[in-house]
Amino acid sequence: MLRFIKISGLFAALLMASWHLHAAEQIQIEADSVVTTEHRTEINGKRVNYKAHTGTQPVWDSEGNPTATLFYTYYQRTDIKDTAKRPLLISFNGGPGSASVWMHVAYTGPKTLNVDDEGYPVQPYGVKTNPHSVLDVADIVFVNPVNTGYSRVLPDKEGKMPGKDQQQKMFFGTNADVTYLAEWINSFVSRYERWSSPKFLIGESYGTTRVSGLALALQNQQWMYLNGVVLVSPTDIGISRDGPVKAANRLPYFAATAWYHQKLAADLQQKDLYDILPEVEEFTINQYLPALAKGNMISSEEKQRIAEQVSRYSGISVQNVLRSNLDISTSYYWKELLRDRGQTVGRLDSRYLGLDKNDVGERPDYWAELTSWLHSFTPAINHYLRNELNYKTDVKYNMFGPVHPWDRSNDNTGENLRQAMAQNPYLQVLTQSGYYDGATNYFDAKYNMWQLDPSGKMKDRMSFKGYRSGHMMYLRAEDLKKSNDDLREFILNALPAEGQAAKY
Repeated sequence: MLRFIKISGLFAALLMASWHLHAAEQIQIEADSVVTTEHRTEINGKRVNYKAHTGTQPVWDSEGNPTATLFYTYYQRTDIKDTAKRPLLISFNGGPGSASVWMHVAYTGPKTLNVDDEGYPVQPYGVKTNPHSVLDVADIVFVNPVNTGYSRVLPDKEGKMPGKDQQQKMFFGTNADVTYLAEWINSFVSRYERWSSPKFLIGESYGTTRVSGLALALQNQQWMYLNGVVLVSPTDIGISRDGPVKAANRLPYFAATAWYHQKLAADLQQKDLYDILPEVEEFTINQYLPALAKGNMISSEEKQRIAEQVSRYSGISVQNVLRSNLDISTSYYWKELLRDRGQTVGRLDSRYLGLDKNDVGERPDYWAELTSWLHSFTPAINHYLRNELNYKTDVKYNMFGPVHPWDRSNDNTGENLRQAMAQNPYLQVLTQSGYYDGATNYFDAKYNMWQLDPSGKMKDRMSFKGYRSGHMMYLRAEDLKKSNDDLREFILNALPAEGQAAKY
């Protein structure tokens, strides 16, 4: 009897698993769909009426067969008569593998996350009006690349799903990603009749690699020219910064983090962050970087002097700086800075604190900031799409989707952006970074900007804005306003004057 019950239980479990698998296969996102809702909000004290178009649009191959469908939300202001002068902002997040949820419901869109003023989760989960959204000056489309959000690979014309290797070649790599997204943007712009509009790309984190590559691909493959590219918390965009440069560039971020957690010497701690950082940057470029480049040729006296200064700016003991041969890894820093308090600091935003099982070790157990963000974002986006934008599906919304292994070979996206700027006198670039971001630190972002145009001929078309927060600087209420104001100003300033030709 007992044996029969065990077998029956196993059989039932197998039946249930088979049913769930079959059910999962039946849950498919509609390849081509749109739900339109009408809304009203207030931005900077003025009423704005808009439509939200939420849906899917296919990616087609060269023979016109759909290979994937991308989920998007397009916000279009409705009290504008002439869309020819109305900017269009095309928004991507990163990962790769991340949905376009972060900037959608926390930065530029008409709704922002329900969090406290510093960006920490509060209940009830959800969204609230974003009084700083740039929807007053630009229409915005948030695009989810393949396997993120509700975007999915589609079966071929014979009903078979492409294999993993084939999917990677089609979608999951630096250059494949840019190629299919450029085609998708072309179709989107045509569908919504936005060819005559000024166009801007904005990308966050790996999204900066994406939009840097798209800037040239849109020009040279789709003949679509941009007015601006915005790099939020940028990656290396294919610009090499290894060895001593990589190590040295971390120090200004370390200084910002140590200042925030009051781990600097009293004379530094009493200064404002904006007064400290230029001093640290100057030391980094003129003394720390050359010292690291000397390697074992550095004298004992110079090594000691540099270690003492690195310790002063980083909050790490002189002894541990020397033990690291002047090169402090970020993972060690996140574990070490507050070790005496039994706390770790966040990777993407070092204002966030974590608790590890053991205080010994070289890296935190988890990323305190990411767990906090997922705590807020996941319920908010699922509720918002279904209940306010009326887009309903049983397909899972992938905050992070299966896109790996990601092919990072032949990443020339930074050079592509430079070439796009050279070919297009209208094109301007804005970089936005948080001082407490340890994953894509702000000094690396500045370094990108310096190396992007070594000739200096286009540096007047590049600008940098920094914020007292982390990777997603807009989660802090003060910086939500400031970053949107900076973005709004950039968009308006990138629009040419009446009759101004694109020429040198």
